[in-house]
Amino acid sequence: MRIYTKRGDGGETDLLFGGRVSKTDPRTEAGGTVDEAVSALGLARSLSREPLVASIVEELQRALFTVGAELATASENHAKLEQHFKAVSADMTSALEAHIDALDAEVELPPSFIVPGASPASAALDLARTTLRRAERRAVELGERNMLSNREVLRYLNRASDLVFMLARYEDRALPPQTVGGPPVDTGAQEGT
Repeated sequence: MRIYTKRGDGGETDLLFGGRVSKTDPRTEAGGTVDEAVSALGLARSLSREPLVASIVEELQRALFTVGAELATASENHAKLEQHFKAVSADMTSALEAHIDALDAEVELPPSFIVPGASPASAALDLARTTLRRAERRAVELGERNMLSNREVLRYLNRASDLVFMLARYEDRALPPQTVGGPPVDTGAQEGT
């Protein structure tokens, strides 16, 4: 099997379970953004000095393939996805929340905006976090266009970026925080939740 098929040379790509769309289609954009996040998380995992962070990041990477499959499936074919693969579930989102709560008990967040880059691993995590936020925005657009069958994808992506924010803070918990001075800010506002 060759790595290149030439099927995408005209600017179109295949959806799962049938259909071809432009590479600028909102589904392609959303799925591609999730793929970017998976890669950024891989960089973070390779740089992390914390076994807990690396373990959770790998778990998240694997789950994001499920998210990508959801985004690459046309609404009319969603039943086929559920028949053959796992769909994003409330239990998956709850698992992220459990990780966030556990990390929150270990990390004291500063009362101001954090400047990314205290360590290579946390910088890569913050890059992945912002990429996940973009993926969430793209998924919201799909929802607004009635092109997203499973609304749990939105909740999952929202929690995933929150989790990655906390992983970056956990990674750097022994370092002095790099913050922007000024009035205290709500960490949820920094996250854009």
